[in-house]
Order: sequence, then C-alpha cells, then structure tokens
Amino acid sequence: MPYILIFFAVLAMLAFFIVSQYNTLIALRNKLQESWRQVDVELNRRYDLLPNLVEIAKGYAFNERETLERVIELRTHAQQLSRTPGGVLSPERAQVEQQLTQAVTQFFAVSESYPELKSNTNFLQLQGEVTETENRIANSRKYYNAIVGDYNTRTETFPSGIISNMFGFQKAGYFEVNDPTIRARVDIDMSDLGGRARKEAIADSQQPAGALPPAISNDVMPIPAAESPVFQPTPVQPPQQ
Repeated sequence: MPYILIFFAVLAMLAFFIVSQYNTLIALRNKLQESWRQVDVELNRRYDLLPNLVEIAKGYAFNERETLERVIELRTHAQQLSRTPGGVLSPERAQVEQQLTQAVTQFFAVSESYPELKSNTNFLQLQGEVTETENRIANSRKYYNAIVGDYNTRTETFPSGIISNMFGFQKAGYFEVNDPTIRARVDIDMSDLGGRARKEAIADSQQPAGALPPAISNDVMPIPAAESPVFQPTPVQPPQQ
C-alpha cells in the first residue's frame, strides 16, 4: 500500500510538472503572437502609405524610376506574404521586410537631391508619417525580439525543452535588420529651419573670442577713441522765480 501511494504521489508530481511547463510555454507563445501582431499593424500601415508617397515622387524624381519601382515591388511582395496564415513571422517575410526597409531608406536619401519634391507639402506630410511608422516598427521589433529570446530559451533549455519537444513547440525567428545604416532610429528633417539653426549654432561656437558676429561686416571702420561720442548729462536748470 505505501508503494502505491508513493507511485501515485510521484505520478501526480510529474503531471503537475508537465502541466506547469506546458502552460508556461503556451503563455509565452501567446505573448509572442501578440507582440508580432503589434509589429504587423505598423507594417501594414507602411503598406498603405508607400504607394501614395511613391506616386507623388514620380512627378519629380524622373531619374529614380528603378528605386521607386523597387519600393513598390517589395511592398507588394511583403503584403502578399502578410496574408499567409500562421500568426508569426516567417523567414521569407522577414527577409522581404528587411529589403523593403532598406529600399525606403534609399528612397528618402535620393529624394534629398530634388528640392522641388522636398517642397511638396503632400510629400512632406507622407514622408513624416512613413518616418514615424518606421520608428514605431523599430520599437515594436525590439520588443518582439525580446519575447522571441525568452520563448526560444524555454523551448531549448531543460526541463522545459522536453515538454516543448513533446507537444511540438518550435523556435521562433527573430525580426533582424542586418544593414548597419538602418539599425539606429533616424528622424528625417521635414524643413530647413532646424538645419539652419543648428548650422548657425555650430558656426557661433567656432567663432574666436572677440570676433564680430556674422551679421556685422568686418569692413565697417571702428570709431576712433578720440572721436567717440561721450555722453554728457544735461544740467538741471533751477526753477525761475
């Protein structure tokens, strides 16, 4: 009888362990899918903004047809992959999204060479929205990759790795950016005002001590000390009787 009790006690502990590990993996997988949905929302917003942005650019950047067509081609491909069921990031979509991010970065870089395009109000507005979306994608990607790390650690380490193999939990892929030029968050200046202010501030900081400010011409002759006007107070007249 005691051996039977011990057997059932061990069996109950084993069942509790399996259920506990399984529930932990389920919770992490749900968290992973939820974090990916946040990334996916921003990616779809980018899909919606890019066609209008490129359409405006076509009227000015005639020499950048290849760059513009590349953006639309990758955007269409990524959007098609986004409709594939699964709930998480596939390796193929991760690669296409990375290429699209690089293409958008290149597109913004070449657009700086077209002053008329940069002065278009609609283009500037859409460019600002795309830039903001890119920044949100970057932030969501960081959070998603952190969850991927936790989830993959659970599926690979002992003892949770045993349960993950038993119930078919598979590793998740990271949403990586391999291009160092787009790793950092980049905010695109929407006007020349901020740039001019920064340039003037840098120029002022590099002026030697005692130098005249830029607004004052160095050709102006200083007034000789002997001829400098001297302020004389006006004498106060006593009141007449």
